[in-house]
Amino acid sequence: MDNKELGKKIVEFVGGEENIHSLVHCATRLRFKLVDHSKADKDALNDLTGVLSAVEQGGQFQVVIGNHVGKVYTAIMDHYAIDSSEKQNTNETQEKVGIVSKVFQYISGTLSPLIPALAGSGMIKAILAILEVINWIDVEGTTYAVLDAASGGVFYFLPIFVAISAARYLNINAFVGGVIAAGLLEPNFTDLLDASGDVGFLDIPLIVTDYSSTVFPMLLAMAVYAPFERFLKRYTPDVIQLFFVPMVGIAVMVPLTALVFGPFAEYVSVAIASGVTFLLAKSAIITGIVIAVLWPVLVVLGVHWGIVPIMIDNLSRGGDLINPITSAATFAQIGVAFGIFLRSRKDKELRSLSFAATLSGFFAGVTEPILYGLIMRHRKLFPLVFIAGAVGGAIVAISGVTMNTFVFNSIFTIPAYTPTIGYMIGIGASLVTGTILAFLFGTTGRKKENAVEEKTETTAEPLESTKKKNHGTIYHIKAPLEGAVLPLEQVDDPVFSTGAMGSGVAIEPSDGTVVAPFDGKVETLFPTNHAIGLTSNDGVEVLIHIGLDTVQLDGEHFEAHVETGSQVGKGDKLLSVNIEAIKESGYQITTPVIVTNTDKFLDVLPVNDKQDDNVLTVIKD
Repeated sequence: MDNKELGKKIVEFVGGEENIHSLVHCATRLRFKLVDHSKADKDALNDLTGVLSAVEQGGQFQVVIGNHVGKVYTAIMDHYAIDSSEKQNTNETQEKVGIVSKVFQYISGTLSPLIPALAGSGMIKAILAILEVINWIDVEGTTYAVLDAASGGVFYFLPIFVAISAARYLNINAFVGGVIAAGLLEPNFTDLLDASGDVGFLDIPLIVTDYSSTVFPMLLAMAVYAPFERFLKRYTPDVIQLFFVPMVGIAVMVPLTALVFGPFAEYVSVAIASGVTFLLAKSAIITGIVIAVLWPVLVVLGVHWGIVPIMIDNLSRGGDLINPITSAATFAQIGVAFGIFLRSRKDKELRSLSFAATLSGFFAGVTEPILYGLIMRHRKLFPLVFIAGAVGGAIVAISGVTMNTFVFNSIFTIPAYTPTIGYMIGIGASLVTGTILAFLFGTTGRKKENAVEEKTETTAEPLESTKKKNHGTIYHIKAPLEGAVLPLEQVDDPVFSTGAMGSGVAIEPSDGTVVAPFDGKVETLFPTNHAIGLTSNDGVEVLIHIGLDTVQLDGEHFEAHVETGSQVGKGDKLLSVNIEAIKESGYQITTPVIVTNTDKFLDVLPVNDKQDDNVLTVIKD
């Protein structure tokens, strides 16, 4: 299937051109803002040749393509009249997004368009470093000076690019945003850094900061300027609006950013960076392990964008300590992909995918094809990535490696890190460990590997009590709702589908009555009544989460019949839920049922007998 045909299929499966509010793309994925997410056929997209995965994150519907995403994007934009900006959707059908999701969506929407420029400039710097090491270029010559300027320009003037991109995202005048940032880089302002005595603006003390290569100050400034510009436009007569609005905006925002937003953002960024440095000083091994293990999870959840600005800001203070540790996670994923390639000799499709994903990560530092094409589809690979990443992360952290220019973590960008030897040993350890673990314990692809199919089918046991077997004590969990039972990995939320919360199943309810799955106690009833946590008399802890993102309904359509601390018997009514009203509000009603203390048991298995009213069997020693 060529890119044009693939683009047409993708548009069709996301609900058609009329369902697309806007479309942008990053390094590996198409990022749709849809009018109605329920019109998108995620299953069809996941089955489509050329698509690695379809996920919903931060109000976006993301279709993961891989390295050739730009070609698919171009094919779509050439064929359809789709907005290419990430303006906020004011349509009444826009989905509700929480404040945390909005923040990460804002950061992602701002930085995604800048990634190609940052990555390209970083690669030039890395190549210059290689040429310098092998003595193929004169660092005092004009050729080096021109190329160094070419690679460094985007970083020095990064606040201007961030301001323009953020302003575009917020649907305000992008060039006024750029002028506000430029004012803080203009020589008259930067000369104040060397001024003697007190510096002030209208007798207000002014903390002068070098804003080159920073990100957070402009993110904060544009978030404040956006409502200010709309306010000015609302109350300014049309006849003077052309010059008056930008005049007042620039005159107010440049001093305000220099006085308040800039120093505040810098203090926050410095505090975070200092916190990481402090943790590394206390225990480099533990800090390196934690960051390397968490990084793939943050990428899957889409919240890694909140860390990237910190990394970039750290460059302006002499180097970043965070990115080198995350590189261990990157090369751990590359190693796992290569191990799968070596292991999966009988599955040509898996072998081809793993080989392409290995090359993508190794030479370009892009690991989304590995994460979504391999690891998310074969979840048993997650522990292998965690272990391999932890090994390399600890070594990199102990070595005190810093990143000196923003780059993707690939084999070509090694010179961007110092000390180089410590970095190479760390990523090499992750790569080799990941390869060996995947070769020994990874998937062969010859059968679908998920929690349901890997386990022996569980026959239903009597419902009244547990029974002793030769392999342990068995506990049964009754279905808390009537409806179709689904594998947990089919839930459209990686927090649940990846098993991060624990093992379990999901229910597509046909009735809104939620009942107790066993005799026990209500441990937690969320104030919005959308989720309830129970503990059985045998110590099994279960979370029933009604719908996805339904916390944003703020309790509407939910009624509780119990409270925290209530003793309940199996079958007692816990909640009443208006399923149809929730669906009409634009939310999925799929309900995960999770054993949150899975690690305390030998196994947690779905019950395959559709005639049984139990949905899970828990096995304990």
